[in-house]
Amino acid sequence: MKKNNLLCSFVLAVSCVLFGVGCSDLVVTDYNRVQVPEKYPIYRASGYAVISRQPGPTADDRTLQAMRASKLDAYRELSEQIFGQNLIADTNLKDNIQNKNDLKARTAGIIKGARVIRSYPINNMYVTELELDSRVLYDIYKMQNIL
Repeated sequence: MKKNNLLCSFVLAVSCVLFGVGCSDLVVTDYNRVQVPEKYPIYRASGYAVISRQPGPTADDRTLQAMRASKLDAYRELSEQIFGQNLIADTNLKDNIQNKNDLKARTAGIIKGARVIRSYPINNMYVTELELDSRVLYDIYKMQNIL
């Protein structure tokens, strides 16, 4: 009985993977044409979090949460710089009068090689500064034989 359940699970998993691949847009990147850049820019980003707005029973817990939140905010900003933003805007008019205006922004990407330059509190705010040297990123991909 266990073998049948295992076999059914395996067949179902393979079917789902094949169905997902069959319905996706396949983009092939030719990494053999990547040239060594003449200069490597350095990207910098800052993230912020209000300490008193963080969850936690003590001030230390809230500060720790703000440290984490500011770091994630800095990574979000770095992702926006590197990969851009996907903006979705909707505006509705009724009788030539705007009655609804929505704007959504989204960014997605994988950040490798970034490092925290500084992380510090200012009054009720926690700040994290990140830096990504694109030379480090280039070297990471080269070591992984992607380039």
